[in-house]
Amino acid sequence: MAELDLTEKQCKDHYSALTPRALDKFSDHFWHDRKNALAMNAIMANDPTQVMVNPQVAVKNQHVFNVKLEVEGAATNQKQSGRCWIFAGTNVLRLAVIRKYKLNEDFELSQNFLFFYDKLEKANWFLENMIDLADVDVNDRVVQYLLTSPVGDGGQWQMFINLIEKYGVVPKSAYPETIASSSTARLNWLVTVKLREFAAQIRKALYDGLSINTIRVIKEEMMQDIYRIMVIYLGEPPVKFDWEAVDKNGKCISLLNMTPAKFMKDIVDYPICQTMSLINDPRNPYSRVYTVARLGNVVGGDAIKYVNTTAATMKKLAIDVLKSGNPVWFGCDVGQFSNRNTGVMDTNVFDYKLTFNIDFNMSKAQRLLYGESAMTHAMMFTGVHLDKNNNPVRWRVENSWSETSGEKGFWIMSDEWFSEFVYQVVLEKAVVPKKLVELLDEKAIILPAYDPMGALACPQ
Repeated sequence: MAELDLTEKQCKDHYSALTPRALDKFSDHFWHDRKNALAMNAIMANDPTQVMVNPQVAVKNQHVFNVKLEVEGAATNQKQSGRCWIFAGTNVLRLAVIRKYKLNEDFELSQNFLFFYDKLEKANWFLENMIDLADVDVNDRVVQYLLTSPVGDGGQWQMFINLIEKYGVVPKSAYPETIASSSTARLNWLVTVKLREFAAQIRKALYDGLSINTIRVIKEEMMQDIYRIMVIYLGEPPVKFDWEAVDKNGKCISLLNMTPAKFMKDIVDYPICQTMSLINDPRNPYSRVYTVARLGNVVGGDAIKYVNTTAATMKKLAIDVLKSGNPVWFGCDVGQFSNRNTGVMDTNVFDYKLTFNIDFNMSKAQRLLYGESAMTHAMMFTGVHLDKNNNPVRWRVENSWSETSGEKGFWIMSDEWFSEFVYQVVLEKAVVPKKLVELLDEKAIILPAYDPMGALACPQ
């Protein structure tokens, strides 16, 4: 665009405000192309995602995969909750049980069990942060960020590990869903109200001269209130239970007097502590380890660590794992260019160029920097389709939004979409190159609490 022969004041006077001249220009430009009128009529009267859907993408993205797990497990349903990371995690773990005991593929571990303890631990984590930040201005950006959603439903893989290490797991039959676990808004509201009240009390106590030790004793009384709320909404999690099931052949399975820790160790038997997270964050240097400030759930649990690497590396390792017959937990920005009706994630799934005459030109790094993208959802890879050169074409994804979309709840992701919107994969350390595993021993670079690499567990 050529430079205007105007002073800065002249340019500001002419162009800074939206003037009648500018609005007339915009209108003339709109009506000059009659296609805009057709698009307007169609979009005003219909669901835009139905109007804009690209039929060529629908034809291209078929549920055909030359690498696919023999046992995937039936699609689950997190309903009106943000527990995707727990559902994706338990979907990974349950496959070992289904295979070991030849169970039907609708077997599930209790997501509610981990949800109960995650919410409880997050409340304690939040109050500890409030104690630590009690002398910081309440209008500080980090304090306000933490106050936004102290016990949101989201979480990260290491938070999943910390819960299982401390509490174990149970089958869904031992601690089933409740109304509140499937629709979490009212529970979250009540706990959040009390935690904000407690945060104010902690600050006042410090101002009044109470010691940190005394405040922590008071905090335990606060947590008693939170525990009571949780149990009333969700029921008290079992300390011991009996597991009875029937396998595919009709044979009864009966395991009595189990504990959650024993069920995890002996029945699930998955090496969860030997896993690690790889991320693709092109804002920051690769081959470095990162963490996010004040992100976690279990006080005393292991810190969240990510090793930053290229998308190509993540793809190669994920393919290797899928070829070995194992699933891959991953985090992505699911709302970008995805069609919930058809269960397709493809950068060309909607034709915005034809409808609005616009293009999208931001890079992955720019989308992260300018708030256009973040890690918002966790799912599980169960397959991939490779071309004749062994390059990935599309990925098979097990979602946790019920069986009503895609192929009985399984979605398709184009490889280009992976490159642009997948941010994290979790793999066993044994399949990751040694040089990347060793980075976990280095001191992590600390990203701010509000960084998009922590968004899977953040309030937005």
